[in-house]
Amino acid sequence: MSEPALAPRNALGGVVAVWATAFVATVALGIFVSEEWRVPWLVVAFGGIVLLSFAVQLRYGRTQGFIFRVAGSVTGALLLMGIISVGFGLAAMIPT
Repeated sequence: MSEPALAPRNALGGVVAVWATAFVATVALGIFVSEEWRVPWLVVAFGGIVLLSFAVQLRYGRTQGFIFRVAGSVTGALLLMGIISVGFGLAAMIPT
């Protein structure tokens, strides 16, 4: 088991998959959850994203760069969720 992988899988795919999941979860929460419950559910969704990031990177099966890949996944998802939630917050300020 100590032999290096001849053709390791691309780790960027797992990072992008976590970002895509964060995007879909944030947009779904913004659309389907009422305004007063949106922030608590975004926190719960971000916790799920962190767990998903660990699971995806553990499935990748390489120890080299594990922390870097998880940090990239989580940081990118946090920024993405923050930007989208700011958009929903600004949209909520517009009177109907």
